[in-house]
Amino acid sequence: MPTINWLKKEFSYGYDSGNVTSFLPNRVRRSEEKRIGGSYRQVFNQAIRPFVKDHSNVLELGPGKGSWSRSIMELIPKGSLTTVDYQDVTEWLKPEIYDGRMQCNQVFDNTFSCIDDDSKGFFWSMGVLCHNNQTHIREILAHSLTKVKRGGYACHQFADWKKLEAYGWEKGGVPTDFQNQPDDEIWWPRNDTESMAQMATDVGWHVKVADLGLLKRDGLMLLQRV
Repeated sequence: MPTINWLKKEFSYGYDSGNVTSFLPNRVRRSEEKRIGGSYRQVFNQAIRPFVKDHSNVLELGPGKGSWSRSIMELIPKGSLTTVDYQDVTEWLKPEIYDGRMQCNQVFDNTFSCIDDDSKGFFWSMGVLCHNNQTHIREILAHSLTKVKRGGYACHQFADWKKLEAYGWEKGGVPTDFQNQPDDEIWWPRNDTESMAQMATDVGWHVKVADLGLLKRDGLMLLQRV
């Protein structure tokens, strides 16, 4: 199932986690945080905020309805946010209200051809790579590398089956029968921190922190282009 065509159809409704930085989460965010084993507010403060300045140009993959996008925009009053998604997210993110500081791109592959080289200081994704098989993850990591300026960072949440096993499949909201099915037939393909780090290294990223340790079920990797 984690083919590009499947991903295009599966999330056409627009994923929404609510306000990811509010002190009190809403019902949807509380449910997601219980499954993922972590706080979105803590993730934002430790995995995004330290690497973004008020003038940063940020790239986000798979924003959905913009839960993370809106909070990022508050961090960059003098910067810009560019999003890349298989869906047309303009109706949800309403880029027109940001006076040209937000650009939303609907794409049909993982080439990032719509993004200028050396134009972004930070690249972010949440809830995206966990639904991609390793072939697609490698494509995403490879093609996005040159879009980030040298010295810039990327941070991605990803599925880690070893952590999932320790955390609990039922608790993590992932069907246990996925263990007996091939990656192309499930929506949570096999991956782990070691594999992610190797893929990132192979295509040219420097693995700054293999897993920030903010999520009990999943990994959260910090990369840098050197």
